[in-house]
Amino acid sequence: MSSGERTPASLQASLLIDAKNTLGEGATWCARTGRFYWTDIEGRQLSRYDPRDGSVVAWAMPERLATFALCDDPGVLLLGLASRLAFFDLATEALTAIVDVEPGLNTRTNDGRCDRQGRFVFGTKDEASPVRKVGGFYRLNHDLTLERLPLPAPSIANSIAFSPDGATMYYCDSPDLAIRACDYRADGSIANDREFVTLTDPSGEPDGSTIDADGGLWNAQWGGARVVRYGADGVETERVSVPTAQPSCVAIGGPDGDTLYITSASVGLDAAALAGDPHAGGVFSATPGRRGLPEPVFAGSPRVD
Repeated sequence: MSSGERTPASLQASLLIDAKNTLGEGATWCARTGRFYWTDIEGRQLSRYDPRDGSVVAWAMPERLATFALCDDPGVLLLGLASRLAFFDLATEALTAIVDVEPGLNTRTNDGRCDRQGRFVFGTKDEASPVRKVGGFYRLNHDLTLERLPLPAPSIANSIAFSPDGATMYYCDSPDLAIRACDYRADGSIANDREFVTLTDPSGEPDGSTIDADGGLWNAQWGGARVVRYGADGVETERVSVPTAQPSCVAIGGPDGDTLYITSASVGLDAAALAGDPHAGGVFSATPGRRGLPEPVFAGSPRVD
């Protein structure tokens, strides 16, 4: 479905943290602790922002961290490192390996979110240039088994999100310029894969997404300096202008549950572009008048041998 010709009034995001990330991603609000997490993939760094005092804490990662999920234990994260999945203890920084991802392929993990049943769904990205459709979409189940989902092989998997009732999964292969949807059943089966929306703006690719309490999908559009909200019917309802070229991922949270957090990137920008985009790689925020949903947490636990 096309987003249509109607362009709603645009809101404006502002700089929240001048993080200077190379490839900021993974925007995640933790309602239990009242903190915002994100990653700098190429910088191999996980960061956490506390809006109560403005503090930022960062952890160095052993390899590129592309995606992550909150866990039942708020002191633990499930990491989607470039080559593998692992648990990470925030206090001790102990890493517990789970499983390698696509060993033997020139790919890395990319975007991911937990479904409403607490299973981690993520996709991969081809490392070749130009990118090829050689990756996959996967689900880490509660028992830590990894299964490949019956979805088309992506070159750059992104926009993974789930409707409030968990019955619809959204995803994309960014260069296709379209976000897709499929029926997603509680038992994990998938059916009725279909186009949800095709981007019609002359610039921008669909990147990371989140779902609000009304069932709308907010999508960061890489190269388009914007975040766009689509209703459950695929029609654009709002857009937020972001003062940087490459917004990458979004989350809705904050102390009142209505702050839109937006990560961004500076990767690929030459000196002239960076001079005109001095806050590329920063974290931005806006208050668009929509409330978020609590981020689902991964319900599995490290194995005890």
